[in-house]
Amino acid sequence: MQLQRTDSPQASCVATNQQLTISNMEEYIVSARKYRPMSFDSVVGQTALTTTLRNAVKSGKLAHAYLFCGPRGVGKTTCARIFAKAINCLHPTADGEACGECESCRAFSEQRSYNIFELDAASNNSVENIKQIMEQTRIPPQVGRYKVFIIDEVHMLSTAAFNAFLKTLEEPPAHVIFILATTEKHKILPTILSRCQIYDFERMTVENTIAHLKHVAEKEGITYEEEALSMIAEKADGGMRDALSIFDQAASFCQGNITYQKVIEDLNELDADNYFRIVDLAMENKVSDIMLLLNSIIEKGFDGGNLINGLASHVRNVLMAKDAATLTLLEVSQQQREKYAEQAKRCPTRFLYTALKLMNQCDLSYRQSSNKRLLVELTLIQVAQITQPEDAADGAGRSPKRLKSLFIHLTTARNTAAQQVAAPGKNLGYGTHNTGAAALSAVPNDTQALSQAMTAAANTITSAASLASAQPQTSNKPKPKAIKLSGLGITFQSLQRKQEAAVKQEAEITNKEENEEFTQELLELQWLSMCNRMPQKMIALASRMKNVKPQISNFPEIEIVVDNQILLDQINEIKGRIRVTLAKALHNGSVNLTLRLAEAEEISRKLTKKEVFDELMKQKEVRAFVESMGLELT
Repeated sequence: MQLQRTDSPQASCVATNQQLTISNMEEYIVSARKYRPMSFDSVVGQTALTTTLRNAVKSGKLAHAYLFCGPRGVGKTTCARIFAKAINCLHPTADGEACGECESCRAFSEQRSYNIFELDAASNNSVENIKQIMEQTRIPPQVGRYKVFIIDEVHMLSTAAFNAFLKTLEEPPAHVIFILATTEKHKILPTILSRCQIYDFERMTVENTIAHLKHVAEKEGITYEEEALSMIAEKADGGMRDALSIFDQAASFCQGNITYQKVIEDLNELDADNYFRIVDLAMENKVSDIMLLLNSIIEKGFDGGNLINGLASHVRNVLMAKDAATLTLLEVSQQQREKYAEQAKRCPTRFLYTALKLMNQCDLSYRQSSNKRLLVELTLIQVAQITQPEDAADGAGRSPKRLKSLFIHLTTARNTAAQQVAAPGKNLGYGTHNTGAAALSAVPNDTQALSQAMTAAANTITSAASLASAQPQTSNKPKPKAIKLSGLGITFQSLQRKQEAAVKQEAEITNKEENEEFTQELLELQWLSMCNRMPQKMIALASRMKNVKPQISNFPEIEIVVDNQILLDQINEIKGRIRVTLAKALHNGSVNLTLRLAEAEEISRKLTKKEVFDELMKQKEVRAFVESMGLELT
């Protein structure tokens, strides 16, 4: 076999390109490490903390233990390293910064310092690891003044390790300083907390994050759109390290030109313009457009629950933007803040409150729902109906009126009349005609109110009679005449006539232009549906109406036969409203109702259990089955 040499020019060129590629890959450092702050001045968003630490370095008043706590990626470990470097600096600046030129600073920068130790408590959480640290604390520093132990994720230490660490932490050697860092302060023993100076790091604001990303982009020669950086900052959720990681990802995807559309495509985030559009469409009651927009969002792979949560956050921001004082609470860019303020001017406060309530209910029910898309659709439909008038002619896409507007007039009249009738009269003397007239004028179109009117009239008669009997009889005054019920001008016939007149005067607004045919089955279905949607106050009447079966007598005439006078009167009071409801449900504006009392032969007697059983026993199959099983009626 003959071997072929590979030192040709082509092979050399290929080898050189591979070496360059490998060299470039090795030189690349992620932005979170490349642009990690090296001094207190370069720390972003922690001005109060860095000022305190810098003053401690300048004054030399150093505690033996510090605890840095806060969310991820806000600079806890970075500040601990900067602080440790400044503590051991041989020639610190007047501002409390490390000089960066002395032997201690160079050793730290080159990662060969013997005075600064870092320990990851997540993987070194045993008692043995703590004992090793304790042994190192006995040896004084060779270069510098202090030995600094940085223990990251200190909450991961076991209880035994905490107890072993406790005594040394309380009274360490004079040349030892502990800096503890954690994201979960509540998991640390109170005895540890009491021995440390605690520094709580803040979440990064969107403004600070955007400013730092702009700085990094300029250093890297990357063009950007401010909206894109705002999206990255919002996605980072207060963590600068997360923001820089997302920035690197977006820069690779966009090839050096970070745009808003590319960022939302790369991060698979829903465009905020969709939320603005949904709110605008809801204000205009455009249910169909919202449904189409929802369908397009779901087809792109977005979850309905995430859409509701995002929309709720958007509505919250709009609510905050209604007041200039709360506008600053929005963690968005200045351009987005202006868009929120503009939409807040068009949205009523009641609309925003109601929308938030509906979306919160949807969020609570989303996980348990078997048809999640339907739940989201119903929620958006309800949001789109908030500003729609109650009696709007165009009801396309709206939920059923639920008899709310159907019975609102009746309920209002009933309550008002009941209050008027129940109020006692001021004149209890002989002027009973005025009292009776007032009672008569206050009579509503309701059976209950009728009984209240008669009760009030009887009370009036009794009061007047007792007053008359209590007065001493004199020869100068004639004996008062006996008060008769007819003198009040109130009779059952007159009340009934007034009720009938009021019913006839009731305005009916129906869909006169519709003239669709309907079947007996559809009529019974809509009748039952109407009874189920009646208000809670009319639940008793609704229950009795379910036993009534409407019949198509002469299309579109509907006949309702009732077996007792009381129920007939109650149904007759809301006849107009029932006709309106059935007309719209059946899509026939020519529907007309006829109510009558059932004849004696039309009333079927309800059989008892014994009578039903006897009728069934007349059948041979039933009788044979009962006898074979030995069944008895109980």
